[in-house]
Amino acid sequence: MLRLSELKLPLDHSDEELQQAVLRRLRIAPDRLLSWQLVKRSIDARRRDRIQLTYSVDVAVKGEAALLRRHGSSGRVRSAPNTRYRPVGRALPSFPARSEDRPVVVGAGPCGYFAALLLAQMGFQPLLLERGQAVKQRTLQTFGFWKRRLRFDPESNAQFGEGGAGTFSDGKLYSQVSDPEHYGRKVLEELVASGASDDILTLHRPHIGTFKLATVVRGLRARIEALGGEVRFGSRMDRLLLQPSDGEKPFQVVGVELADGHRIDCRHLVLAPGHSARDCFAMLEDVGVQLEPKSFSVGVRIEHPQPLIDQARWGDMAGHPRLGAAEYKLVHHASNGRCVYSFCMCPGGFVVGATSEEGRVVTNGMSQHSRNERNANSGLVVTLEPEDLAPYERCPGDPLAGVALQRDLEQRAFLLGGETYAAPAQRLEDFLAQRPSTHLGEIEASYQPGVAPADLAQALPDPLIAALREALPAFAKRLPGYDHPDAVLTGVETRTSSPVRIPRDLQMESLNTRGLIPAGEGAGYAGGILSAGIDGIRAAEAVARQLLLVKPGSF
Repeated sequence: MLRLSELKLPLDHSDEELQQAVLRRLRIAPDRLLSWQLVKRSIDARRRDRIQLTYSVDVAVKGEAALLRRHGSSGRVRSAPNTRYRPVGRALPSFPARSEDRPVVVGAGPCGYFAALLLAQMGFQPLLLERGQAVKQRTLQTFGFWKRRLRFDPESNAQFGEGGAGTFSDGKLYSQVSDPEHYGRKVLEELVASGASDDILTLHRPHIGTFKLATVVRGLRARIEALGGEVRFGSRMDRLLLQPSDGEKPFQVVGVELADGHRIDCRHLVLAPGHSARDCFAMLEDVGVQLEPKSFSVGVRIEHPQPLIDQARWGDMAGHPRLGAAEYKLVHHASNGRCVYSFCMCPGGFVVGATSEEGRVVTNGMSQHSRNERNANSGLVVTLEPEDLAPYERCPGDPLAGVALQRDLEQRAFLLGGETYAAPAQRLEDFLAQRPSTHLGEIEASYQPGVAPADLAQALPDPLIAALREALPAFAKRLPGYDHPDAVLTGVETRTSSPVRIPRDLQMESLNTRGLIPAGEGAGYAGGILSAGIDGIRAAEAVARQLLLVKPGSF
């Protein structure tokens, strides 16, 4: 099988034209082409007057070796990689010999679910613990809060519960992480097997959408349980139980204690708590697990009409069915040294309340699979520097200083919004003119549970505000209309990534705690659904290797 890349065709091409492009690339007659399969499709919009589709395809041909010799030097014809997943081992039917050998996974986000799924597929019968509720109940609670019908629940919300924070998002499935093992393909295939559309296997920037994600996470859970795993909701880990170790590391995991007082013994634990598990970070510090601060960014959400973004990106081709709702990615290096960039851009979506604590306001973006809501939104965030964190440190290098900063900004937003979980919002023109907004304009804010016109300069530190004010006109030079005077800025966006990292060694184990495998976004090793799923696979493999080593010949 050969893989052909960089096949470019106009938007309105036919399948026959794609096949003809394959024949032209290889310079072969039709009878030598046995079959072909689409691998990836992306959009080349560098020229708005000539937008093209770019394809990668795998082909079976007669005389493959000769063709590879003839075209291989071009870099656009090569042997198709073997992306089939191969597990590192498998448990015997008698597993577990001891109850504490059964691996525990904490957190039912994408990392935790893929760790549990892979462990179940290898026969290790994992127990997965999630503090929040199953996705159906969680959705009712979260939407009820957004629509002001239900009180905020700090245990089951846009951050906590089945599927993790990604459940209420655009469901993006692309990442820039290095993936030589093709684990990303394994993640996508398992998502399709659990109910996702199979187009995620071929789109360059695939996404699932919120409602479809709910179906997919239920499918993942069902598959874990069918393979002997167990998923428990409403099971918050309140304490990680450790004992002194006589090995190279001072501690050994021996179990977890839940909020209801129940103890579960285990010696192998995948910790995938998500980026908002602040009480978990504090508990880990208290019991002695090594933590360190991690860089992250904060800012606001910005909303424009989706047709404005479509026109800016696609020009006269806006609305073409093969293009869909346009996305953007913007970066500006401000004169004060700050980097301003778009984050988690949601075409045809809406802005939602994503707090996980009472008395605080957090924004996030969300889209359905159709991406057909009226507005486009994106995080517009600024990198933090050590001097931003210094006022929040209890001591130099405080690993929880970032958490304290996040809480401060989120509390400011709560107060500016009127202490009702409404978010402070400002017209872009007012923001640039350094005056509070008293009303919004023709662009209607989509944020649920509602907005209050305000001055966002009161919600964020001065250096970040200055960088944002410099970046917005610069972005408008690249995307015409981005500086629309009525574009809506909503604050605050603070959960771009975890402010904490749990350092681990090359075997993915905590540096000072035997049996603890920190993984995913909350542990500081992922940045989205796909990368978290990949890290979950690696975490499962790390646990399997530990189990196979601990009891040789037993699994």
